[in-house]
Amino acid sequence: MRELAFLRLWAGTTASGLATWALPFVLGLAVLHRDLGAAGLGLVLAARTAGFLVAVAVGGVLADRHSRRTVVLWSALAAAFAAPLLAAGLGRSLVLMTAAAALAGAGQGACRPAFQALTAETVDPDRRQQANAAMTLAVRSSTLAGPALTALLAAVLDVRTLLLGIGLLWLVAALVPGGGTATATPAAEPGRRAGFRAEFAEGIREARRHPWFLAGLAALVAVIALGYSATSVALPLISRDRYGSTWVLAAAMTAYTVGALGGALVIARWRPRSRGWAAFAGLAAYGFAPLSLVLPVHPVAIVVAYAVAGIGIELFNVPWFTATQREVAPDKLARVSSLDFLVSYGLAPVGLALIAPAVGAFGTAPVLAVCAAVCFLVPAGAALVPTARHFSRTAPRPAD
Repeated sequence: MRELAFLRLWAGTTASGLATWALPFVLGLAVLHRDLGAAGLGLVLAARTAGFLVAVAVGGVLADRHSRRTVVLWSALAAAFAAPLLAAGLGRSLVLMTAAAALAGAGQGACRPAFQALTAETVDPDRRQQANAAMTLAVRSSTLAGPALTALLAAVLDVRTLLLGIGLLWLVAALVPGGGTATATPAAEPGRRAGFRAEFAEGIREARRHPWFLAGLAALVAVIALGYSATSVALPLISRDRYGSTWVLAAAMTAYTVGALGGALVIARWRPRSRGWAAFAGLAAYGFAPLSLVLPVHPVAIVVAYAVAGIGIELFNVPWFTATQREVAPDKLARVSSLDFLVSYGLAPVGLALIAPAVGAFGTAPVLAVCAAVCFLVPAGAALVPTARHFSRTAPRPAD
């Protein structure tokens, strides 16, 4: 944090993360103020997700073709431009808001793989785990303090002004980060450059060279699509119906974020000998969240389970990002990162869509029990894949 290049990158990444989190929250305030209907909110958020999924693949290719700093600049500027369009359409034109949300999602999606690759260019390999932990701390702190801050601002500012504030955050993300210090791989000459589809397929081939990456991606998708989706649907219902209030919901989500902050602090310094196995154990710890909801336990048990899940998720995330930056070929890093975001974010809505009908057909407890078992078993199976123990195709150095 004492180095200006990283501090600028950290500030830009933090601003983009805060803007990404704030948009659905502010749009929810618009529903409360009757400037936007519930159906309109769903349409706008769906358009944002669609924009993200399309642009994250495109952004990965562009960030490997061109300067990562340039891709961050233009993608964040696109998201910034979407904010006043959302404000202009609020209460007047749902079509304009939907188009603006798609543009905002595209900007968000295009910058994610570029930021990942820019971190590898800016930070020395020996310090990337600390750098990724610092990024996570910023995002989790925003998640923890953001709702209170937004609620305070909403008391004195209207929703349109808050939307414009999101645009200012994206301007920070666009203008503050500097370029990487490492030597970038030169892009192919225009006459020799392969098409977009061929270049994206090249990124997939690079990902397939790393069995630990494919195993980790499969485990992450299982936990997000089933474990996270199940708890997202079940926790509000159980908090209301079993415990008669929403405080269990609030306490559990707060404990999850606090646990994630603690996990990031631990992994910033901890270097486990078998980093891959330790990371998969952390990912599997999310299974305690749905497991705690199966039986009518004391509410404190649920809060503790969510704190453990939060710790575990960062014990996975930080080494996962660090290993990707270390092991993947530098000229293909953005494309492999985009594949990570595309698969994990893309399949999450599928899990959400399936959980509610499954609960209606089989009951809450059986569905939660199955999801908990998946969270425990799939990461355990992924840990058995060759190269998964160290998140590396080569043996670790003794210093590791």
